[in-house]
Amino acid sequence: MRHSLFLILIVAACFMACSSGNNDNLIVNDIAKARIDSTLKSLVESGSIAGVSALIFEKDKEVYFNAFGYADREAKLSMDRNTIVRIYSMTKPVTGVALMTLYEQGAFKLDDPLSKYAPEFKDMKVYTGTDAKGEMILEPAHREITIRDITRHTTGFVNNIPDTTTAFGKLVKKTDATSRENTLTQMAQKLASLPLMFHPGEQWAYGPSVDVQAFLVERISGVPYGEYVQKHVLDPMKLKTTRYYLPEEDRSRFAAWYSKDENGNLNRRSDEDANSFNTNHWPMTPGGFGLTSTLDDYMRFARMLVHKGSFDNATILKPETVQLMATNQLADSVTERMWLPSKGQVGFGIDFAVRIKPPVSVEENNGYVGEFFWDGAASTLFWVDPVNELTAVLFVQIIPFDRNLHKKFRDAVYGPVVVVSTNK
Repeated sequence: MRHSLFLILIVAACFMACSSGNNDNLIVNDIAKARIDSTLKSLVESGSIAGVSALIFEKDKEVYFNAFGYADREAKLSMDRNTIVRIYSMTKPVTGVALMTLYEQGAFKLDDPLSKYAPEFKDMKVYTGTDAKGEMILEPAHREITIRDITRHTTGFVNNIPDTTTAFGKLVKKTDATSRENTLTQMAQKLASLPLMFHPGEQWAYGPSVDVQAFLVERISGVPYGEYVQKHVLDPMKLKTTRYYLPEEDRSRFAAWYSKDENGNLNRRSDEDANSFNTNHWPMTPGGFGLTSTLDDYMRFARMLVHKGSFDNATILKPETVQLMATNQLADSVTERMWLPSKGQVGFGIDFAVRIKPPVSVEENNGYVGEFFWDGAASTLFWVDPVNELTAVLFVQIIPFDRNLHKKFRDAVYGPVVVVSTNK
């Protein structure tokens, strides 16, 4: 009888470091460094991006840093280690860590109803369509939204503006829950006034759940979220450039923001558009986006995670809490997962994607089972690989999100994925 066996092999030095503490057998050896340099340089030279920088630590050793191209192409300002970038959704893991400091204090349980702390979210309704008169059809949610739901994107919250010709779309647009002009409390009240898009726990859909986490931190602690995250995460970790507001004296280091047109050409977004959130003080301190950072700052955050909650004489979380965050929280019954499958063989933990299987095709992103990671709208990326004690941070500023860039960087770090088929 013939059997087809598919083996995933990570070529070159990919497996060499798994059981060895010898620095000569690191994942990021001289071959990998040359491969990373070549990859990043080619992305700039091809015009795909204006500039890029990357930093990798392995077994508590800096094994790679380099930067290519421009942080500001028009000003001929080179991308470098001190460049400040918008990390967008890489804000989310920071918020998750802040929330879990309260979890460790016993302030809540993950399966508590959100309404226990925020009555605004009691008795939610679910939008199921429109009747013959154009009115919304609503039904009671099958169960309450839990705190676990807001940490794993299974709430049902509206994640974009639906068709504005419908009653539902008009309501969402008018409510404008996530406007930067709203405080977190106002955001929560407005979001709670809207119907859900699906029943809690039944789908994975990216949206404002992490902004609600920031609101919950504020509600439970009694401290404004910006102050809480500063005191309990950013300051202890010495993250001096990870912040919402960028002061005048640091703006010369702020990277420009580029977008691609339909022909693949890079166009610089206006500074007014690109910088307005971070160069003004807004009522909203969102949990889901908004922070800026530098490579070294965000690497400190990543290294705290690979060290299971402690780093440089600061303890932010307990090891078991970090492990909980890095554990898949999605049941197999959650089959509708928006674009999450594009990340590869992953589930979702608490504000991280979590790799649960090796890649099954050469087109997939490379990595080790147990890795947890996230990225940002401007194509920034970080991951924590506990198997190899490796942390990586990649900074660029290109929109729309470039998944292919991440694929190339991961293949440069680990070597390309090879799928081998053998028949017996």
